[in-house]
Amino acid sequence: MDRRSFFKKAGAAGVGAAAATALAAPALAQTNPKINWRLASSFPKSLDTIYGGAETLSKYLSEATDGNFQIQVFAAGEIVPGLQAADAAAAGTVEACHTVSYYYWGKDPVWALGAAVPFALNARGMNAWQYHGGGIDLFNEFMATQSLVALPCGNTGVQMGGWFRKEIKTVADLQGLKMRIGGFAGKIVERLGVVPQQIAGGDIYPALEKGTIDAAEWTTPYDDEKLGFYKVAPYYYYPGFWEGGPTVHAMFNKAAYEGLPKNYQSLLRTACQAADANMLQKYDWLNPPAIKRLVAAGAKLAPFSAEILSACFDKSNEVYAEIEATNPTFKTIWDSIKAFRGEYYLNAQIAEYNYDTFMMIQQRGGKL
Repeated sequence: MDRRSFFKKAGAAGVGAAAATALAAPALAQTNPKINWRLASSFPKSLDTIYGGAETLSKYLSEATDGNFQIQVFAAGEIVPGLQAADAAAAGTVEACHTVSYYYWGKDPVWALGAAVPFALNARGMNAWQYHGGGIDLFNEFMATQSLVALPCGNTGVQMGGWFRKEIKTVADLQGLKMRIGGFAGKIVERLGVVPQQIAGGDIYPALEKGTIDAAEWTTPYDDEKLGFYKVAPYYYYPGFWEGGPTVHAMFNKAAYEGLPKNYQSLLRTACQAADANMLQKYDWLNPPAIKRLVAAGAKLAPFSAEILSACFDKSNEVYAEIEATNPTFKTIWDSIKAFRGEYYLNAQIAEYNYDTFMMIQQRGGKL
């Protein structure tokens, strides 16, 4: 081949490659369009772990799309109050929210089942039910009636039972107690004499300090420490039996979600699941030193008595039976959770429980 023929053919090949590249770019742009959403959080920025779940979601989406899919996160109160985040997403005021569905149980008790209800599943069990037991789909059948799509986007693990201004040893001690307690749990403890209060996270401390309420539960030692409850209510009880494994959801306006390209919908599901796992892992890392600091600062750590737990368990079952009798959607989802709950705790008694118990004994013996 002579030099002139070689360069002629090479030039033609180069032009062809350039043309192919030019044709590919618009196709790529079409599959990754520029989308900018706003997300209303139910949490203040100071609670970096639970609020940070939405920021983690936003970061993952942006990185996966070269910045084409952006979700701007707004803290509670910046667009709407924290307890109105889901309403804003459903109405289309924002495209998304990051919240806990039991905040809205007053609309319908079904809302609570997507997050946590008393004596249900722990975080590991809740995730198993949601991702592999059909829980996400079951909950979204209901959420579709609320103009929303909900995906798990965080979990705190089993929570603490809360901060009390006085000791709580018996059921009688609960009589007349004004307690900030989130979601459906208030309906249970109300039957034992508690006066439940629904108060957003940022407003709890001043209510405790002023004596407007006598007790408050929030989440875990790490977050509780940040909110400073130990300064005004020293008695710190556990466990938070109403939140064995509460799911924090990212909720999306249904029309906005369905308007996304399929690859963006897939990325959104993947990013939510990653953020879901990340939050629980972060709490597991941060809570151990936090509980030590709280006790050193004067928190009086104690378990709820067996009397209180048993009474709350029985009242929970009474309330569930009443709701199931009149709310078929609640019954369908709760039946699914209950069926798995029995199997889950049967299996948990074997390897997990025995391994953890042995290791805890070693820790108490100073061997770890």
